[in-house]
Amino acid sequence: MVKRARVRAPELAGRGGWINTGGRELTLTALRGRIVILDFWTFCCVNCLHALDELRELEAGHRDTVVIVGVHSPKFAHEAEHGAVLDAVERYAVEHPVLDDPDLDTWKQYAVRAWPTLVVIDPEGYVVAQHSGEGHAHTIERLVQDLEAEHAAKGTLRRGDAPYVAPEPEATALRFPGKVLALPSGNFLVSDTTRHQLVELGGDGETPVRRIGSGERGLADGPAECARFSEPQGLALLPDDSVVVADTVNHALRRYDPVTGAVTTLAGTGRQRRHGEPASGPARAISLSSPWDVAAWHGRVWIAMAGVHQLWAYDPREETVTLTAGTADEGLVDGPGPEALFAQPSGLAATEERLWVADAETSALRWVDLDGTVRTAVGTGLFDFGLRDGPAGQALLQHPLGVTALPDGSVAISDTYNNALRRYDPRTGEVSTLAADLREPSDAVLAGDDIVVVESARHRLTRLRLPEEAARSAPLTDRTRRRTTEVAPGTLHLEVTFEAPAGQKPDTRYGPSTRLFVSATPPELLRDGEGAGSSLSRPLQLDPAVPAGVLHVAASAASCDDDPDTPHPACHLHRRAWTIPVRLTEAATDRLPLVLAGSHVD
Repeated sequence: MVKRARVRAPELAGRGGWINTGGRELTLTALRGRIVILDFWTFCCVNCLHALDELRELEAGHRDTVVIVGVHSPKFAHEAEHGAVLDAVERYAVEHPVLDDPDLDTWKQYAVRAWPTLVVIDPEGYVVAQHSGEGHAHTIERLVQDLEAEHAAKGTLRRGDAPYVAPEPEATALRFPGKVLALPSGNFLVSDTTRHQLVELGGDGETPVRRIGSGERGLADGPAECARFSEPQGLALLPDDSVVVADTVNHALRRYDPVTGAVTTLAGTGRQRRHGEPASGPARAISLSSPWDVAAWHGRVWIAMAGVHQLWAYDPREETVTLTAGTADEGLVDGPGPEALFAQPSGLAATEERLWVADAETSALRWVDLDGTVRTAVGTGLFDFGLRDGPAGQALLQHPLGVTALPDGSVAISDTYNNALRRYDPRTGEVSTLAADLREPSDAVLAGDDIVVVESARHRLTRLRLPEEAARSAPLTDRTRRRTTEVAPGTLHLEVTFEAPAGQKPDTRYGPSTRLFVSATPPELLRDGEGAGSSLSRPLQLDPAVPAGVLHVAASAASCDDDPDTPHPACHLHRRAWTIPVRLTEAATDRLPLVLAGSHVD
């Protein structure tokens, strides 16, 4: 028999009291004779959620010998609220007793230093193992088997039922919904996360029209009534009006067809990605890790890969996935995509020029530029959070899970742990509060001049009126849509004209003052010429096999006041985006002139 160090386990104590015990207080003394596993967790932490999922199989296989006890040990201020812990226990289907320890009393007694931490206590009340992080379920399984054999032989193993008491279920149309999508029909599609379903609601945002998924946790394709999900979250609409679903705990992307009701799998193996595994390749052969949100941006579906603190992208044409940003280390570092650091990115919103990111664990609002550079609008680090409006450099958020692009170029932030909807305006650099007294808002979507918010912990959608200035389209950032243009197949010469306004000159202090980005729908329309560059002129190679499509062009230029007597002249950013339907026609024009700023406006 293996000889182990024997340290008496400290008793369990927490001001918040016990959850999932039917009102009983548990003690280690009363659990003597059982193998006890303490799971120190906090509900913001995706690694803690991974550990919860890893423990489910062990919990099911040793119900008469093992008692798992969750010790909730908060990081964020919101997580110290008892009601929020109660919600989290139900939200994540925690089916064992939980001690709410808001003051970290038991955490300190066990000298815990990281989330999650698992502590194994033998039937005689001694600590025999402690593991930090996720991925230890197999090691603990072997230890449990050894302890069962050892203490059965000694007569110190006591079998019996677990002290878990399930809470009474509540009848609501939604249960901890995660994300929402506006469908072309005017209805809303909601990820009903805790019930492992999608729900289509009518235009009122309240009346269920259809449920997609059987409601049982699992990974199964098929018709709407038979398909299975596992805690789905993000939703994105594709050009064919089908929906990509971030099936979070299945570590997969799914496709839902609203016409047929069919659900299929687009990406992921159904198994969580482990360190060192490939980060690009055929979509069905690459493992993902807790995809939390998705957004269609310039021909690809971008993925907020919360489980590995990265952004990935799925290419529908090639049926591949690719790592696009983040090193997998947790933090807040800007720069080129491969060098940037994220911390549990959980919300995405796409505009023509930016992909906005709600970076939850750093309580930050980030964005990705057209050239793949990651930048931060609000937020400074992993432990800097709160509720403060004002200049972005001083403003504070608390674990935001969603971001929504608004018509005026600003964004609404679902500031989840502040129970608020916030707004960031890039033109002024100011953060303000649009609405308070929400309960864990996790996403929002536009509906005319209103914004419909997912109040996750109130199990509903809530419609709010946007401020007038936020509901108006911004003139410079609006997408300009043109009539269909006939162009010749082959080489198309794109030329964007920029002339600095009178009294200004191009701002070349830090390099080129201009930037051009081009993409196409469908992506195969462009054989060459896609992507970002500093030149405003570019040859585009159009595929003759694609008869028609849409070119997406975005251009920007910087200029500064040209006054030699002013030591610090004012500088200006000129931006414009075009949506250009094209039809390929022999003998048509091979030139596409556009005007960003100058004497002629197209």
